[in-house]
Amino acid sequence: MAVRQEEEPDGRIAQVMALLHEGPKAERAAAKPFFTRYFQRMAADDVLAREAATLYGQALSLWHFAGHKPEGAARIRIYNPNIERDGWQSPHTAIEIVNDDMPFLVDSVGVALAGLNLEIHLLQHPLFSLRRNGQGKRVAAGGTERLESLMHIEIDAQSDPARLGEIAAVLGDTLADVRASVEDWGAMRDKLGETLAGLDAAPPPLGAGEVAEAMALLRWMADDNFTFLGYREYHYEAAPGEEPMQIAAGSGLGILRDPARRVMAGPAGGIGARAEVLRFLHRQELLIVTKANARATVHRAVPLDYIGVRRFDAAGKVLGERRFIGLFTSAAYNRNPRDIPLLRRKIRRIVERAGLAPHSHDGKALLNILETYPRDELFQIGEDELFAIANGILALQSRPRIRLFLRRDDFARFYSCLVFVPRERYDTHLRQRLAAILAAALGGRIDAYHTEIGDDPLARLHFIVALPPGLTPAADAAAIEAELVRAGRSWGDDLHEALVAARGEEQGQALLHRFANAFPPGYRERYQPTLALGDIDKMAALSADAPLGVDLYRPPVSPERALGLKLYQRGAPVLLSLCLPILEHMGLTVLEEHPFEIALAPGEPGIWLHDFHLSAKTPSPIDLAAVKATFESALALVWSGAMEDDGFNQLVLLSGLDAREVALLRAYCKYLRQTGIAFSQAYMEDTLAANPALARRLVELFHARFDPAADPDRAARQHDIEQAIAAALDQVASLDEDRILRSFLNLVQATLRTSFYQRDRAGLPLDRLSFKLASGEIAELPAPRPLVEIFVYAPGVEGIHLRGGRVARGGIRWSDRREDFRTEI
Repeated sequence: MAVRQEEEPDGRIAQVMALLHEGPKAERAAAKPFFTRYFQRMAADDVLAREAATLYGQALSLWHFAGHKPEGAARIRIYNPNIERDGWQSPHTAIEIVNDDMPFLVDSVGVALAGLNLEIHLLQHPLFSLRRNGQGKRVAAGGTERLESLMHIEIDAQSDPARLGEIAAVLGDTLADVRASVEDWGAMRDKLGETLAGLDAAPPPLGAGEVAEAMALLRWMADDNFTFLGYREYHYEAAPGEEPMQIAAGSGLGILRDPARRVMAGPAGGIGARAEVLRFLHRQELLIVTKANARATVHRAVPLDYIGVRRFDAAGKVLGERRFIGLFTSAAYNRNPRDIPLLRRKIRRIVERAGLAPHSHDGKALLNILETYPRDELFQIGEDELFAIANGILALQSRPRIRLFLRRDDFARFYSCLVFVPRERYDTHLRQRLAAILAAALGGRIDAYHTEIGDDPLARLHFIVALPPGLTPAADAAAIEAELVRAGRSWGDDLHEALVAARGEEQGQALLHRFANAFPPGYRERYQPTLALGDIDKMAALSADAPLGVDLYRPPVSPERALGLKLYQRGAPVLLSLCLPILEHMGLTVLEEHPFEIALAPGEPGIWLHDFHLSAKTPSPIDLAAVKATFESALALVWSGAMEDDGFNQLVLLSGLDAREVALLRAYCKYLRQTGIAFSQAYMEDTLAANPALARRLVELFHARFDPAADPDRAARQHDIEQAIAAALDQVASLDEDRILRSFLNLVQATLRTSFYQRDRAGLPLDRLSFKLASGEIAELPAPRPLVEIFVYAPGVEGIHLRGGRVARGGIRWSDRREDFRTEI
């Protein structure tokens, strides 16, 4: 029969009790009540996670260990259980503690282990009444019976004996602090009563309101709002060169029983005789409320709260202090500060000083700032500082931004740093950056931080920066804040600033409206906002009629032949299967590509930005300034189909030719193919690419002969270019390349007229080229040769009109050339 899940833990415990029943009868009778109590509140998950034999072994081991305990002290054992020695085993290190029952034991042990970076895997804490004789041995009858705390704890496995000794020492010190605090708790409360009685009988020569509020706070502490952990009295009458505070002999209670125990170490390892410290000690103020340097070992792992009550003589001279060390209870943090003595007075005086109407917007906002102010800070801060900071925070409500408010501890032990950050910008990464800046700027380390994020537009971060020993110069709060602002600026902030600076406020704001939230995180991580300006200009120019944008650039810190290319396409991503061959034909090798989808406002087509990292196939570095515009124009023409996609396009980068000049050489190649030349188009493309200077010279010769705006002395210019071409041809080693290049030169020289320079009605170059050629002068043309030919080329058509004589007779009559496309019109 299946066992229901909720019955399984009971079944496992029944197995453990059965194992106990099989043991010695005397032990069974004595241990059974303890076993019952041990498993009474053990979590079901912990029960089911262990075998019955393991549960039996750990409980029996603790029972045996509790057989003896010294009077007035705890007994601690730390070991790694194994079957042979202990009768049970565990993958964890086990801790057993036997102690008198008292408050804070479990909390304090947990704090101690956490401070050692140890994870607790199991903690059992049965309270059990035991009888012991005068030697602390457990007895069945007689002796003294008292409730004791028995703990079984399992932590991360530890094998180093030194580490085990360290754990035992820390736990021993912690339990000793707990015992001292508990044993002296009544005496410490009595000291608080004595302090109140003395103030009541002989009030110090201070303002009556201040004394009354201080006494109210002390009474409030006595009303279970303060956990007393230590007490000590001091005299402020040290000789020159000595510590300004001398301990009153025999005054220590709780964790301050030992005169050597220090919880208020100053900047140089002691309070030190610095002038600023002496001034603080002798202030004409009754109460000192601050934080101790030491963290509590009892109850909570937080800095100890320190409440000092100064003693005055009749003339108002400060004689010393009564110091109470402990922890404010949860009430001090959960209750409205206007219900807590001292705090209520501060708040009331700040509100009165601000002079705001209580029911006005600013009046309510100021009160909320004070009521939600970090509670520890509210206890420690002076009224002047609080007034300045609260009003600074109030000013943030209307214009949220990053602000820093600094307060240095009176003993120069730490800085309290309140940082406000617009809520939408806050994340863990920003917190870590801000913390690093504060620690470096203040010359300390982050001792604690707290973050508060609510419905307000600002997130509040509170950092405590502990300062090193020695004098610490005053901090430049404005400079630190400026650094925090720089660290907290969002990518969008920098983009906004860059747009306004580059385009003016009106145009910059308009562009920001379109593009502020358009860039994905990957883009923001890769590019600085200033680099995005060029992308925005390109994308803003896209339209349904011009859906593609191109930007050729030189990547920073890159090899000489490295280039970058950005393609911007409206509505859909660029297909790499189409793009890569185009770039290869233009003399580029694609090394990597980074695509980004730029999401514009709803209803507006998105834009795809593709950033290619390229390597040019050129033998020498590319002059980007010289070829950028012509390359971008040529690529756009190829993409739209207005320019053919073939190897001639690499001449844009190699020779610096524009798209139309490349089309000129392409047209001559197409004609040569019709003449029956033995070389393929690909071979001719490679030949011109291998001789880019000659390719450019051929185009220059064409311009010199036919450009209407050319130098009037055309003959001289043509002669110079032809001489340069002839000299360059003599350097060509390959006979095939020499023949191809001479054929191109021959065609340029045989050209009689051209439409190359004509424009359409819009003033744009024609979408086709035509050349009138003297057929008899063309070396590659086979017989029979007509008198002249007019060759027409465009990406979608090629054609020739033949004329056998000087009088045109209406079209092509014949052609004896093989595979000739010229047929009768």
